[in-house]
Order: sequence, then structure tokens, then C-alpha cells
Amino acid sequence: MQEFNGELRKMMIILSKASLENVYAAFVLANGARMEGIEAEVFCTFFGLEAIHKKKLEHLHVATVGNPAMHIPTLIGGLPGMEALATTMMKKEMEKLDMPGVGEFLDILMASGVKIWACRLAMDMFHYKKEDMIDGLDGVLTVGDFYKRGEGLGTHMLFI
Repeated sequence: MQEFNGELRKMMIILSKASLENVYAAFVLANGARMEGIEAEVFCTFFGLEAIHKKKLEHLHVATVGNPAMHIPTLIGGLPGMEALATTMMKKEMEKLDMPGVGEFLDILMASGVKIWACRLAMDMFHYKKEDMIDGLDGVLTVGDFYKRGEGLGTHMLFI
């Protein structure tokens, strides 16, 4: 039996939503893991696929409806233009912190060794092809294949 000292060795991040705040949360966590010498993989499923879709990744928005952290009533958040306004404001704040855009962040992640995967079921459901996704995508996996990649002691899975 393998002895385990409690050390975190791998982060397996499941990205299920492509709101700007969810994508950056996943990317920051993956990047932080690599900076600490921890392996990191991101599995994009359902709407999370938009974060790695060539035509969609630079057009992600902040969710204003159903997001209690926005501290605005749902009725106001649903008004025309509110999502665009919130997205513009968040992007300006991120620029002040020198946060890279989604495409550039993906390049940084891949260069640091983060594995980026697309979910087979979601790809089929949305009729996407591998060619629709970013160059450098590590592949299209089933959920079972992703779980196998996370086997072993010291692996944490995080659902975003």
C-alpha cells in the first residue's frame, strides 16, 4: 500500500459554466496550482465549453441574474444592457490588475503545463467538433476518462 503524507499533488478542476467570473476562478486556481508545483487539469463541460470555444471565449459575460454576489435585484439585473455593463466594469478592474484576457490566459496555462480537456458528452450535445475548440486542447474525454486521470493519492477535484 502506498504511503501518503497528505501532500496535494494534483488539482482536477471541472468548469461547468462560462460566466466570466467562473472561468477566471477556474483559471486562477489552475495557474496558482502550477505556481506551487502542483499538477493541474481543467475539464470543460456543458456551458464551460464556451471558455475553450475559439469563437466564444473572448465574448464571455458576467452573470447578473441569479447572482446574489452582484447585490442587485434580479429585476434590475435582467434589464437590457445590465450584463454588458457589469462585464465591461469587471474587465476594466481586471485590466487594472494586469489580468490577461481569456485567450491569453489559456496560452499561459497551457505553457505552464495545465492540461485542458473538453467533455465528450457536452461536445456531442452541443454538436461541437474538436476543430471548434482552442488549438492546443489536450483532448476530448468522457467523464470516466477524466476520473481515471484523477486517480491516486493527493488529488483534489473541484467543481466550478
